Order: sequence, then C-alpha cells, then structure tokens
Amino acid sequence: MTQLRMPAKSLGLVPGVYREDIFPTPSPALPTGVPIFLGFAAKGRENDPQRLTLWPQFAEAFGESLSGGYLAAAVRGFFSNGGDFCYVLRLTAQGSAEDVLQAGLAVIAPLSNIDLVCVPDIMKGHRLNHDQVWRLQQQVIEHCDQLGDRFAILDALPSVELTSDQAKNDLQQQLANLTGDNAALYAPWLQNDRRDWVPPCGHVAGVYAKRDRTIGVHHAPANEVLEDVLDISVRFSNADQSALNAAGNGQGNQVNCVRSLPGRGIRIWGAYTLSANPLWRYVGVRRLFITVGRWAEHNLSAAAFEPNNVTLWIRIERELTAYLEALAQQGALQGETPEQAFFVKCDAETNPSEVRDQGQVVTEIGLAPTLLNEFIVVRLIHGASGVVVNSAPVVPP
Repeated sequence: MTQLRMPAKSLGLVPGVYREDIFPTPSPALPTGVPIFLGFAAKGRENDPQRLTLWPQFAEAFGESLSGGYLAAAVRGFFSNGGDFCYVLRLTAQGSAEDVLQAGLAVIAPLSNIDLVCVPDIMKGHRLNHDQVWRLQQQVIEHCDQLGDRFAILDALPSVELTSDQAKNDLQQQLANLTGDNAALYAPWLQNDRRDWVPPCGHVAGVYAKRDRTIGVHHAPANEVLEDVLDISVRFSNADQSALNAAGNGQGNQVNCVRSLPGRGIRIWGAYTLSANPLWRYVGVRRLFITVGRWAEHNLSAAAFEPNNVTLWIRIERELTAYLEALAQQGALQGETPEQAFFVKCDAETNPSEVRDQGQVVTEIGLAPTLLNEFIVVRLIHGASGVVVNSAPVVPP
C-alpha cells in the first residue's frame, strides 16, 4: 500500500519515542459493471482489447460496425444508459464462427478488470441458424462459468418480423438449449434512435453499470427506463412473460423481458439468470458472489508466500470481515447484525496439517444475500366501514 508520511519535526539527538503521522492512500475500489464487447469492426487491431470511456472513441478506434453487425450499436447503447467505461475487442473475420469466438474469449480470459461479457455480433447478419446461435452463446456461458469472475449478457434471437407467438416459441427453444450460472438472457430486440433494430445487450449492460455505481452490485438491474430506445420488436403481455418464465429447460432458467409499460416507458422487467441451481436464480445474488470472489482474489494476493499460521488466518479473517461489513451496510446482505449477515472462518479447523502441507490456506465464507422483491400484493379487505387497502411485498420462494 502506498503511504503518505509526515515526518516528525525533528528527531534531535536525544534517544526516545517520536511520533510520525502516516496517511494511507485508500486502495481503489474494485470496479464492477465493466463489460467487454466482442464483435466485428471496419478497422482496429484484432484480438486486442481497447478501453473506451466515451462513445465517440469507438469511431476513432474501430470505425463503424461491419455490414449487418451490431458492435457499434451495442457500445453506443451502453454509454447512453449510464455506462462509465468498457472494453471492446475486434474479432478476426477469418475462420469458423466457433474458432473466431474461441480465439477472442481466450484473449480476454486473463483480464481482471472486467466482469461482464457481451457478444452482440453472434447475431451478425442473421445468417447463423438457431443451432449455431445457441452453440456460440453456450460457448460464452462456459467461458464465464469456468473463470467464475464474470457474467454474460445474452441476446434473444431476432424477432423484428415475428408475431409474439413466434417470438415466444423461439425463446422457449433458446432457453431449452442454454444453461449456466453466470449468464442472463434478454428479449426482445430494440429500435434505437437511429431507427435501427439492435440486440439489447449493450443497453442492458449500461443499466448494470449505472445500478452498480449508484446502488451496488447486489441490486437487480431491472425496472429501469431504457434510454436510446424508440420501440421494441415484440410487445410481450403479462401472460406471455408468465409462459416464458414457466418454460426454460425444466430447471428454472428464465428470460428477462424488456416491456413497454403504459405510462412508465420501456423498462427491463426481469432479473433472472440461466442457472439450473435455484440458489443462483437472481442476477443480483449471483453477481454479488462473483464480486466477493473477485475482491478476495484481488486484495488477498499479498498473502501468498506468507507463513501459513494463526497470524495469517487472523489477517485474512479481519480483512474479509471488514469488506463484508461494508457490503452489509450497503444493504447487500440480510440480517440485523453482522453475525446474521455473514460468517468468515479461517482457522485450524479449515486448515488442518494436510491442507497446510499442500501449501494451501482455506477460508470459508457464508453470505445471506438480500433477495429482490418481485411481487406487490394489494389486499382489498371489505368491511362494514368500507374497503381497507393493505399492501405488502412478497418474496417468491
């Protein structure tokens, strides 16, 4: 840690104790809501991630998207919806779709300063058949699941010229062919203010980034008005969304619909992952655990090669406890006390001699994440004195 030191005025020549004020420089916060966009562009270095902090930088670095591509529109949608900064990787245009994507994913695997992955050009030109789209999207999901430090924002199949029933059928097939803990699927396509129909991942990533910055990574990236959106390709009804939520592959994964709500604009109306594990049902919960893991890896790396003893265990517990207490204060964890919100255990029980002999130190962390409130139940109680309205939030099981 860098420190600012204010030396004592004079040490003099007399032995004794002299005070020296030290002002530690705060370590930078772990960035979240930072996507990398993979796609095709007219210029720029291939398979070389570039950091962008403003939308105009895209044209300078990459020109325009190739014909039929969506990379530029996705990045523009990200910044229009509150994104701070992102990374863009221009894919090579040579080779099979699977090989090209795999090469790009291999390049971004070592990056530690991203936590979202968007590949809008999986839909490039609508030339891929559905099976190819699903294989490529599952490739992205497996990349995120294997690394465990990032989350994929996936796009529904194009639905610009489809009826709602046709779009629902495509989505149900898509859900049946996609599964993974670290991904979410969004539908339908959006019409931006250039009147182009584009996949939703860029706009959604901007909402992720804005919510992370203003509230926290634990908060659901939903019920947020989308900017740079004139229309949506399919207007799903409550019945349509209910049917889609019940579809999946029989294991609980669901689609997140973008809805046009009367008087409330066009909003993201869902916060579900594609996980088959009910514990990872919600985007906010899954991303909270991803972020805790990223923080531990980033901030505890200095403990490598330290003596594996009680002193190290206490240090790890102390640093993790301070971080988790801060999360609890942000509202990311349930419980009225820290003991109810989380636990950290790093001691002789988690680190017996056989573990220490392997050069390992094991820490167990338990979290009680705050679950989102999906349903507001309004009870109309008919009594002799009139109707009494009693509203209460209900958290689904």
